[in-house]
Amino acid sequence: MNLDHYLDNFISYLTAERGASPHTVEAYHRDISHFIAFLQERECRVPDKKHAEAYMAFLRETGKKTRSIVRAISALRSFFNFMVMDGALSNNPLEDLEIPKYTQPIPDVLSKEEVLQLLTLPEGARTSLRDRTILELLYATGLRVSELIRLKKSDVNLEGGFVVASGKRLKERIVPLGTYSREALKRYIQHEKPQGSFLFPNKRGGMLTRQTIWKIIRKYASQLQKDHISPHTIRHTFATHLLQGGADLRSVQVLLGHEDISTTQIYTHIDNKRLKEVHKKYHPRG
Repeated sequence: MNLDHYLDNFISYLTAERGASPHTVEAYHRDISHFIAFLQERECRVPDKKHAEAYMAFLRETGKKTRSIVRAISALRSFFNFMVMDGALSNNPLEDLEIPKYTQPIPDVLSKEEVLQLLTLPEGARTSLRDRTILELLYATGLRVSELIRLKKSDVNLEGGFVVASGKRLKERIVPLGTYSREALKRYIQHEKPQGSFLFPNKRGGMLTRQTIWKIIRKYASQLQKDHISPHTIRHTFATHLLQGGADLRSVQVLLGHEDISTTQIYTHIDNKRLKEVHKKYHPRG
């Protein structure tokens, strides 16, 4: 059985039919190729559960973290499900594989005061208006970086007070704008008059890179002496502050563009942690 052939077909399927992001495709290709090389070294043509268990043990021995192992097994399960669907296998050899439990770490979250400090930092520089608008928009909407850089001017409705974001697999969703982000966008568009179709174009009118957004955030985060701040930190902060303000989990799920509400539930852990700290600090028998 030529697993490399099926891997090529699977990658085409992920890209063309599932609309997976380049980052996901690259990660899946890397994990599956690594497993195929593991099998080839052992002259195995058709993998079974024992080979998968041996591979997990091999990953542990080579120092892979639980998160990496879980991700690799997830990629392999998807790959073998594709082979079953294609008729190459009668069943998925990883279907009943017991994988290690992985608890997703609670993400860093900024306080409201820290957010305000971050948003007021961009000033004086040529790009300060753009940078301020980007930071305001990230905090106001919880957009992913990939969604932010894909925004076009036609996706912004200032009168209606919303933007249309293209999420994973290019699924569109409407995300409301707050008063501050709306005003920031209005000023930015009026003064900068961005050329081309993108809301935040590069010098040639094309799409900004993710790395550019990371650099912008790190630039101002370093001024606050908080090197841990990333685009995802702002997204986490957006969700947490909504929940702390009384928003329900389902609404936050929709705003974030999560397909599964279990992905959103991590933010309840953050809020619960805060509540425990408040209880311990202020309750007379805390």
